[in-house]
Formats: sequence, structure tokens, C-alpha cells
Amino acid sequence: MGSLSTANNIADLRALAKKRLPRMVFDYIDGGADDEITLGDNPSRYSDYKLMFKTLVDVASIDMSTTVMGAKSAAPIIVTPTAAQRLFHPRGGESAVARAAQKAGLIYCLSTLGSASIERIAELTDGPKWFQVYVWKDKAIVEKALERARKAGFTGVILTVDVPVAGNRERDHVNAFTIPPKINAKTVSQVLARPGYLFDMLSTPEIIAANWADMDTGGMGIIEFLNSQFDRSVTWEDARWMKEIWGGPFAVKGICRADDAQRCVEIGADAVWISNHGGRQLDTSPATIDTLPDIVAAVRGQAEIILDGGIRRGTDIIKALALGANAVAVGRPYLYGLGAAGEAGVSHALNFLMTSLERDMALTGVSKLSDLTADFVRRP
Repeated sequence: MGSLSTANNIADLRALAKKRLPRMVFDYIDGGADDEITLGDNPSRYSDYKLMFKTLVDVASIDMSTTVMGAKSAAPIIVTPTAAQRLFHPRGGESAVARAAQKAGLIYCLSTLGSASIERIAELTDGPKWFQVYVWKDKAIVEKALERARKAGFTGVILTVDVPVAGNRERDHVNAFTIPPKINAKTVSQVLARPGYLFDMLSTPEIIAANWADMDTGGMGIIEFLNSQFDRSVTWEDARWMKEIWGGPFAVKGICRADDAQRCVEIGADAVWISNHGGRQLDTSPATIDTLPDIVAAVRGQAEIILDGGIRRGTDIIKALALGANAVAVGRPYLYGLGAAGEAGVSHALNFLMTSLERDMALTGVSKLSDLTADFVRRP
């Protein structure tokens, strides 16, 4: 089946995760919306941007450290929030990811739909951590969650704005996939084909939205209740309200357009987070690397810029930073690692990205992040 020792890159981790996980779970990580055009464009477009390396530069010492929204990080790589991580490794989940992020010295982000609570993550790591939220119909729910995050030592909040409704993820429909997974005619054979995963699922607690376990849902399940709370009428005034309620470092995640990036600045956001939700929402939206230059020009240094989508190698990170991003965020790379081997797999993914970034900075001819400028990149 292979092991981490055979995983030389993120693609290898993906292959290991595919072998370990039931198809419905792997497809939930791996899939995108509609025809998965944006899903494919996110990583593939990086190859169209070429690196113009410098030579005879002193690169004996490489400094990858940075600060993003006031949080120190060993590298410009953020562990982005993803929901229900115990689904991908029932014994580890968010706990495994948070520990791996702390070991790597990177910023960890907890999803509001995580399968570990705010307080549990705070117990596990004293490293830099942010909390991701949505604006729901009942704003009191949001306020309570922000207060819990503040008390637990989370220093930043991420407002995700590109999910007014869930995207059409057809792999999930084909697999009859739900969270938590339900055994039915379509899924039983998939689960039985992965006995190790099945044992872990049966011998660990039920996967739930842990931050809302004590909520009065009026008879609905937690996930059903939270889905009912998504508010299609959310506007920039709601985002401004959340920034004011939180009062600390604040990022708006899910930005594609320059004019929306300007609105982030206008409401006082500390960071503009460029994202198309990993190609899981509106298909045929552009690859994030293609939207970066226009957004950088619109923001004009008035807020930091974070970019996710398609990061698989150090050269991808270098291109994003050279074109104006302050940091990148990764989701699938560490989820493949989590699915493949739990905490060790997450560490393997993060270490690969950091090691390749350090090497590729040396090959590009830069010794520190501030040396990276747009002239290092030849655009398509």
C-alpha cells in the first residue's frame, strides 16, 4: 500500500489517502463543483507563470519567517480551516492537524464546523491560531462563538463569504455522501473495502460539529440546524458588524474581484483572503493566482493578502509571494496527509512545503521573503 517514506510530494500523499479512505470520504476532500474546471485550474495555472531566477546571490542562510495579522509564523504558509477533520482520520482530526501546525511553527485555523471544539484546540496548542466563522441568521450564535474564541486565546477571525449556498459537488451526490457518513446501499461496499477506517469509525465517538454540541436545535440535527442558519441576505454591512464585534485581527475569505478587495479595506479588514473555496463553489471562476495581481493593485498595501487554491510546491508559494501575497494557505495538501497517516501525514505535508520553499528560494536567488518582487515572475 505504500508508506510516508515513499511520499515525495503532495501527489504521493494524495495517492496514499486514496488507498486508505473510503471513496466517498476521499472524493469529499478531492472533489469540486460541477465539471471541476476551477478545481483543475487552481493548481495547473501555476505552471504558466515562469520564475526568472537570479544567480551569484548569497543564499547560505534562508529566512522564511513572517508575521501575518500579527501572528508570527515560521513560514508564509497558513493551515486553512476545513470542516469535520475527524472524518478524514477519526482518531486524529483537528487535534492531529493543530499539533502538526504547532510543531511546524505555522498558523492554525479552526473551522466553525470543526469536529473538535475551540476549547479542545486551545488545550492542545499554544501556537498561533485563528477561528473561521460565517454570518448566520442568529447573530447571537456568532457573538457567543467569538467570545469563546477570544477567551481561548485565538487571535484572529476569518469570515468566509463565498458560501451563500453550497456548491454543486456532484461526486458527493453520486456517493450519497453525508456528514456524518450514513451507511446505505451506495456507501456500505466503500466502507467495507477499508476495514482499518471502518474500525476507527466504530471505535471512536460520533463525528459532530463540536462547537455546537450543546446547542438547542429545536429537534433538528446539528448539521441540519447549522445549514438552516446560512443567510443569503448577508452584505458588507454584516461583515463590518463582525469586524467591530470581534475587535481584533480580521480577514475576509472568499475574494475574487478587485472591487470586493477594496470593500474589504473599507470595512476595516486586516487581510483580504483570495479564495474560490478550492473550486468547490462556483465552477469556472478563475484560478486564484490569476486574480492576485489585480487585487494587489486594488488593495495598495492597505491590508495584507492571503491566497489559497492549488498550492502544491515551493515554487507555487514563491510565485504567489512575488506577485504580492503576504502568505498562502493550504487545505488539500495537509488533508491528504491526514487521510494517509494522521498527524504524521500532516507533518509530512507541511514539512514538504516548507523544505521545498526553502530550497526553491535558494534556487530563485533570494534569502528572505522581502526580496521577492514581481520581476521574478514572467506572467503568461
